[in-house]
Amino acid sequence: MSQPVLIEPFFDPDSCTYSYLVADPATGDCAIIDPVLDYDHAAGRVSRASADRLIDYIQAHSLKLTWILETHVHADHLSAARYLQTRLGGRIGIGDALPLVQQNFAPVFDFDPVLYERQFDRLFADGETFALGELSVRVLHTPGHTPACVSYLIADAAFVGDTLFMPDSGTARCDFPGGDPRQLYRSIRRLLDLPDQTRLFLCHDYKAPGRDQYCCQTTVEAARAHNIHVGAGIAEDAFVALRTERDRTLGLPRLLLPSVQVNLRGGELPEAQASGIRYLKIPLDVL
Repeated sequence: MSQPVLIEPFFDPDSCTYSYLVADPATGDCAIIDPVLDYDHAAGRVSRASADRLIDYIQAHSLKLTWILETHVHADHLSAARYLQTRLGGRIGIGDALPLVQQNFAPVFDFDPVLYERQFDRLFADGETFALGELSVRVLHTPGHTPACVSYLIADAAFVGDTLFMPDSGTARCDFPGGDPRQLYRSIRRLLDLPDQTRLFLCHDYKAPGRDQYCCQTTVEAARAHNIHVGAGIAEDAFVALRTERDRTLGLPRLLLPSVQVNLRGGELPEAQASGIRYLKIPLDVL
């Protein structure tokens, strides 16, 4: 009998982000999903403790990093994808709707989208499958939070990015450029059509009121029955109204501007200027 897929979560308390290491026990091939690069916004300082924890785990367990996977272009943390690739190799992948996000933000940051697209090794089409050792990974486009969100299905596990939160927390916001609550509802229904016991691994948890512990996973069955935004048969129009009203109350994520311009490049930091200093752009009066 083959061993079950190995899944190890890593939590970043600053951004409330879960990254995942997923490995095929038969071959030792592994993937990292949604890795975090530590960033002190007030000081403009990058550090790599979160990514180094992943590296230490891979090396301690004699694994081989073959894939670094992003569920979407994150707006709340910088990606450590490029740093991990530099240290351990592997290919960086994201959904093939990435150019839509790049087009939305190119005028904001004044960059050439074509050059940014080349920072990724693979853009996955909806329904595409690829190998992780002897495991098969299937890609589902699950847009709505952003136009380029994808989920990765591996054995009985689905890594759903920001599409869904824990049942007591609901769903992701849809007010970023290209976001669409109606599209998000349909993406979620697609996930909830998976078998009941499919495990849903989430990118974030913020501890809903009354809950003391952070959680990284739920099941399709639990989400379908109990998710406060889409569970118990909530209709599409009702969800769109709820999500739209809720999004009106939300401020922009603290790290949106630094995160997006780095994450559109697969975690590649801006090139240093002649002084040796790297600079991030902060556009004024745009968002």
